[in-house]
Amino acid sequence: MRPRRISADLKVFGRNYLRNGVGLFFSLIFPVILIGLFGLIFSSGGTTTVTLYTQNYDHASNVSVELLAALNATGAVHVQLVDPSQNLSSWLGENGHPVGLVIPSGLAAAYLAHRPFAVTLYTNPTDQASSGIAAAAVNGVLTQFNLNASHGSVILFATPANVGSPLFTEIDYLVPGLIGFSILTSPMFAMVDISSTYRKEGLFRQLSLTPLTKGEWLTSKILWYILLTVISAGLMIGVGVLYFGAHLTLSVDMLPFLVLGPFFFVSLGMLAGSVARTPESAAVIGNIITFPMMFLSGTFFPVSMFPPGLQAFARILPLYYVIDGLNQVMLFHNLTAAAIDLAIILAASVVVFILAIVAFKWRES
Repeated sequence: MRPRRISADLKVFGRNYLRNGVGLFFSLIFPVILIGLFGLIFSSGGTTTVTLYTQNYDHASNVSVELLAALNATGAVHVQLVDPSQNLSSWLGENGHPVGLVIPSGLAAAYLAHRPFAVTLYTNPTDQASSGIAAAAVNGVLTQFNLNASHGSVILFATPANVGSPLFTEIDYLVPGLIGFSILTSPMFAMVDISSTYRKEGLFRQLSLTPLTKGEWLTSKILWYILLTVISAGLMIGVGVLYFGAHLTLSVDMLPFLVLGPFFFVSLGMLAGSVARTPESAAVIGNIITFPMMFLSGTFFPVSMFPPGLQAFARILPLYYVIDGLNQVMLFHNLTAAAIDLAIILAASVVVFILAIVAFKWRES
């Protein structure tokens, strides 16, 4: 063991490592991104007031009014009334809200007569934080009302139900997000690598000698990743339905998102790879673009649990509209909201495709 040789090898290895943008990214930058993202996501944990969207069909009674006032007084939830003409379960899902409460008519009469009476508490299984806060507040207030009326005998109680449908489970909310995750990662990472590596190895220069145009070359890659996306989505849905009992609606309304998603991210990957000088720097650019979208677009965490500023940021990320559109089509059957998501993705895809074509050069100047 010679310290001199160890020192010499350490210097050579360290110098080469520092020249590797990918290694530096995952060693130094990626951990900072992770702690920053999770810190922002959970920054208000323990102090957040959850909005409890409520329909009060017993609105003429003093008991229901006092119940809602007591919920507000907890500080854990803020009651916001919703038009009783809405189907609250569907409305919550369509608007991305995790919790809601329905107070049926007859609450006051049952309470005063000491008859058991149920209110319905809607929660989203993927947002355990908001759901837990709302459940604790509602059950705590109902318990206090029961103590006041009958020394603890159960009169008022909450019946749990899931947002969107009482049949929905965690897997139902998870599948659209995982499809969106696949739409993001496969084209982005592949195209960033292809565009930078082909340029470095002179393959684009050779392609420039063929009749193939830049637009044709990029379109062929888009078509390939659309095909892969459709197959991948079919496999995930099949596994979710057959093995985990997922309750998902399969329709042609999904297809536009499975087409425009790869269209956008293939173009974005090509654009990122085209502006980078080396494959290493291209990988870093691709990762910096990709990782925030992974965690902030509703793939693993519902956007509703983020602090307000982070929710606003999430809504400028293209992947958010892919995942939200799939949710609207597959879970909530809200074609109007899905059409808005689709229009945003289409506009963004056209812009990024044009930018990618402009930035993409067969030959370096």
